[in-house]
Amino acid sequence: MDDGGANKPKPTYKRVLLKISGEALMGDQGYGLHPPTVERIAREVKAVRDLGVEICMVIGGGNIFRGLAGSAQGMERTTADYMGMLATVMNALAMQSALEGMGVFTRVISAIRMDEVAEPYIRRRAVRHLEKKRVIIFAAGTGNPYFTTDTAATLRANEMACEAIFKGTKVDGVYDKDPMKNTDAKRYSDITYDDVLVKNLKVMDASAIALARDNDLPIIVFSLDEPGGFRGILSGQGTYTIVHG
Repeated sequence: MDDGGANKPKPTYKRVLLKISGEALMGDQGYGLHPPTVERIAREVKAVRDLGVEICMVIGGGNIFRGLAGSAQGMERTTADYMGMLATVMNALAMQSALEGMGVFTRVISAIRMDEVAEPYIRRRAVRHLEKKRVIIFAAGTGNPYFTTDTAATLRANEMACEAIFKGTKVDGVYDKDPMKNTDAKRYSDITYDDVLVKNLKVMDASAIALARDNDLPIIVFSLDEPGGFRGILSGQGTYTIVHG
């Protein structure tokens, strides 16, 4: 790793996965993509990449289509989930465009083959991209219905030998209740996987938490709305909650 800059902080982790929701790309809109918001998040990713950290990403598709919602309205669940997976590809391509506009080499890797727009998932090739300091965006979830992008993120983080998952949200950590609705909500500085499951704290879905726990993969929950927050945490600063064993 390049340590030429005397002022360059040494990052806490060398390889991480950033998981964000599709809704994070909406900005103040109620639907779709908000280009200035996409660019702001891309700048956060670039700032971390510039520290020498190897980064992969998983982005949800809820800003375009949410499978469970479609299923609840009468659409067959498997079809609805596949539509949600395709929405994640659209978000991944938008983020790739923003990152490459900033000079960051980026690869979109899809669990559903669509060779004209994305690479197929081949683990060794993906690891090689990370070693070459390219940002990887994993799209289309696991390629299977009934699995969320949270589970896909935890799966890919383990396969890539990431040291942590960073979950970007609208709040600066995990609280005992919704801080948007409760002024007396208390933030945890750290919490165990089991407590997250028992207290049903909605950090990630239960399958993702269990997979992280079984592989001792820490989950760091932080605010994506705080400028420089992602880079700050990797530099040993900032406010966040770490979920661990």
